Amino acid sequence: MAAGRAAAEGTAGAAGRTAGRRAVVRFAALGDSLTAGVGDPVGDGLRGWAALLAGGLVADDADNADDDADAEGSGEAAGGAVRFRNFAVAGARARDVAAFQLPRALAYRPDVVSVVVGMNDTLRRTFDITEVALALDRTCAALSARGAVLLTACLPDPGAVLGLPGPLARPLARRQRQVDAVVHTLSARYGAVHLHLADAAWVADRTLWSADRLHPGERGHRTIAARFHALLAERGLAHGAAPGREPRQPPPSRADALRWLATAGTGWVLRRCHDLLPDLIRLAGAEVRHRARGTGTLLDLRAEQSLAAALAAVSGPAPVAGPAPASGPPAVFAGPAGVGSPAASARPVPVPVPTAVPLATMGE
Repeated sequence: MAAGRAAAEGTAGAAGRTAGRRAVVRFAALGDSLTAGVGDPVGDGLRGWAALLAGGLVADDADNADDDADAEGSGEAAGGAVRFRNFAVAGARARDVAAFQLPRALAYRPDVVSVVVGMNDTLRRTFDITEVALALDRTCAALSARGAVLLTACLPDPGAVLGLPGPLARPLARRQRQVDAVVHTLSARYGAVHLHLADAAWVADRTLWSADRLHPGERGHRTIAARFHALLAERGLAHGAAPGREPRQPPPSRADALRWLATAGTGWVLRRCHDLLPDLIRLAGAEVRHRARGTGTLLDLRAEQSLAAALAAVSGPAPVAGPAPASGPPAVFAGPAGVGSPAASARPVPVPVPTAVPLATMGE
């Protein structure tokens, strides 16, 4: 209790120090190609949902939110009272975020930070849910201890996204469910603002996806940004205008999809043939054999057991959030208990079961 009061007093003191001058909110984005902005090109660079969201965090940026994000979505957006830095890297796994992106983010001293990663882990033959859980826990714990508001998201099944046949898709679906269960648990543990992106409607809506069908297109990125903004606004943590949902670029055509397959897609397929396909064929063979014997539930049981072991590995007491970063989150980011507050870190951690949330109510 004393530590919690001290952290709260530190946050209040930091907010008080911003009185009489313009407060600056620092937003950092960590993750893989989804957060790096793949699928949402602007000019010669990438923008993405995180850059779109950045402009709506503070009311001063409401009038030029999209313009700032368009201009500097992959760097540091300096419009108004928001500073945004995108540390995400295409292809990153949970361990890469913890090892390389986390130190840079801590040095940046963010007030708000997104950690959205995990699908690349499921697409590797070395997939280990305990390793993923420990890396995510390390990342979330370090950022939460600095007083940052965490943003997290569970992700859709990559087999469904890629339209793979059942025997190939089911092993990937189990892996993604494991990752999402870990993300749900850590989100509750650290009081994160959590967005559901694992719904079948999200996968089925082709207007949300880019030509590669691996990443959201502009409409998809805008939808993610708008849903995160709504969650933050509900908690009094976003005061600017919500990002617009209508894309400014035309949707990808069949020719765009063929062009991607002939260029970047070929390299992606070759890489997956090396680091995933042999293992996936083995897993698909096990799927077929178990289904023929009527023992398919054994595969689900093994996945549940490995998930339980992963959750046990991160079940220690959550650290109490320390004083706010030197930049000091403004008062609007102090947050109620359960949203990045010290009180949230001290709560027992439930083990939630991820559920499908319709896109119309995604994250609500």
